[in-house]
Amino acid sequence: MDTLPGGLSGVQKDELMDQVKQQIAVANAQELLTKMTEKCFKKCIHKPGTSLDSSEQKCVAMCMDRYMDSWNLVSKAYSLRIQRERTNM
Repeated sequence: MDTLPGGLSGVQKDELMDQVKQQIAVANAQELLTKMTEKCFKKCIHKPGTSLDSSEQKCVAMCMDRYMDSWNLVSKAYSLRIQRERTNM
């Protein structure tokens, strides 16, 4: 088994990279949910209570949809930019 500098084999390095990527994906999902909740709550809920009225429910649903659409658009643009920079190297 070939080991790389630092004592990890190629397979171990790949497994470690996969774990790091998964942790980053989980952190990004948590950040998305937290920010979306904060922003949509501030925008839509003016008098917190035990339940949401229909206008608050509609506002929250639309806010979350717009936030997800924006997040996806930015993520795609960022991914494309990274790909372009890699090919230019």
